Order: sequence, then structure tokens, then C-alpha cells
Amino acid sequence: MKDRLTLLLCANASGDCKIKLLLVYHSENPRPFKKNGVQKSKLSVVWRANKKAWTTRQFFMEWFEEVFAPAVKTYLIEKNLPLKALLLMDNPPAHSPGVEEELGKGYKFIAVMVLPPNTTPLIQPMDQNVIIASFKKLYTKALFERCFEVTSETEITLREFWKNHFSILHCLRLIDKAWGQVSVRSLLCLEKFVAKDFEGFEPSVQESAVVEDIVSLGRAIGIEVDSDDVEELVQAHSEDLTTDELRQLHQEQLQEATEELSSGEEEGNSKERVSTAEIKKYLRQWTELGNFLESGFTGITPGDELPDGDSSSDE
Repeated sequence: MKDRLTLLLCANASGDCKIKLLLVYHSENPRPFKKNGVQKSKLSVVWRANKKAWTTRQFFMEWFEEVFAPAVKTYLIEKNLPLKALLLMDNPPAHSPGVEEELGKGYKFIAVMVLPPNTTPLIQPMDQNVIIASFKKLYTKALFERCFEVTSETEITLREFWKNHFSILHCLRLIDKAWGQVSVRSLLCLEKFVAKDFEGFEPSVQESAVVEDIVSLGRAIGIEVDSDDVEELVQAHSEDLTTDELRQLHQEQLQEATEELSSGEEEGNSKERVSTAEIKKYLRQWTELGNFLESGFTGITPGDELPDGDSSSDE
């Protein structure tokens, strides 16, 4: 499977509020969407797309403004809590310098803290083998269950399963199922992060059972797998971006900024047009930002990827 997608996960430390996921895919309208008349506005995730399936600054800002901020505000009001929230974020390229100030401008009740580069796996609660690892294992279990259901007592091979019986639509269902199964107990582990005697998170009995189920299901469908293989799979998509990948991501963000400025010029004859000189100035600033990213932000990840197996989707 070479097909990939990126997910942005977010939840609160109390364990009772999971924010709608942001999903970035490489196709805006995959064939299964067209074939089944899927309305992206009704999906259980916020759907975005670019060629690399990477989370860009624009995608992140849209998710923050359209999903995160309203959801947090509603949660605080319903719980009769003070209108105050702290958003802890890792440090991928999408969170470029100054993002804290920019996010805080329109939402005074939300404080934003971006963790230092190269420290995310050590101090970010989401990365401390709690939420992300739990989600990935639950997703893998659901994926193997789906594979077993389709191939059991049939002549369908694993290759045929991936090619003809698993698409981005099935992937979305499994994502929804796995995110729904991430337990309150797992989320409550986030509270340990602020404890003075915090020394890391230990796998729970429930998580160990999930791993055993994955191993059992894997063998049932003809895959020789053990618990170490499962742990390796969970960590398989955590590689750092290379300098070339950072440069590519920067170019995509630059293109988005250019398109946004261009569309601003066309919004109406009555509105003041953005001059060519202004556009050049903005593009120069983006270039400077790109140079900064390449020199100061190496060794960071853009998000967490999952295999979805949809080899038939188009751009």
C-alpha cells in the first residue's frame, strides 16, 4: 500500500471532548466519492486535499477557526466553565513562526502554546504513546477485522482485497470507528502529563488486549505478525521531514498564499485591488519564511499518516 493520508488529532485532558479530525488526502474528489455521491460537508472529518497529503498552514487555520474554536466554546459553556482554554501544539511546518499571536487575535479566550522543535515525542501528551498510539492500534485492529470479514472462506487474496474491496470510504469508516473507541481512560492519561511525578505513560490492559487481537487477526488472514511488529507499525509514520520535503511543503504554502491574494483581487470591482508590488512583497516574505523553516525547523513531522489502500483514487 502506497496510498497515504494525514490526520490531525485533538482532545482535552479531561477525556470528555474529542475535536472533529482534520484529514488531508491527495485527491479532492476521489473516485469512490464520485461513485457513491459522497457529500464532503457531511463527513465525520474535515476534508482537505493537496498532492502530498500534508497539513498546510491554511488547512490548519481553517480547522482552528471553523472547528476547534467553536467546539471548545460550546463545550465550556455547556459545562459552565470559565471561557478559557489552552491549546498545546506540536511544531510541524504548518505551525510557522507567529502562529500563536495570529490564532489569539480573534479568539481571546484561547491561549496557544507551540512546543519547542525536536521535543514533541518527549513532552507532547498526544505523542506519549497515549492517544495517537491508541488510535493507530484501534484503526489497525478495525482494518484487520475488515480484511478478515471479506477474505474469510473466500478465494479473495490480500492483494485483491486492497485493490477491489478497500477504498478511502472504508478508510473513513474505520477512522471514525477507531476515534470513537479511543477511551476516556486513555484521554485521562493526558492529565498525568502535568503531574509532578510524571515519568511517562505505560500501556494499559485494554491496549495490550488490542495488540493481542491484532496479532490474532493478522495470523487469521495469513500475515505473520507479533506484538513487536504492531509497535513498529505504530511508529512507522513518524519519520522527520527531509529538507527537500520541507521545501516542497513551503512551495505549496506559497502557492496557496498567491492564490489567496489573487482571489482577493477578483472579489469585486468596487474593492481596492492588491497591487503587483504588494503581491511581490508578500511572496518575498513567504520565501524568507521558507528559508527559516529549512534552516531552523528540520527534524519535525507534519502529522501522523495512516495507510488507506485506495489505489484507484485520482487527483
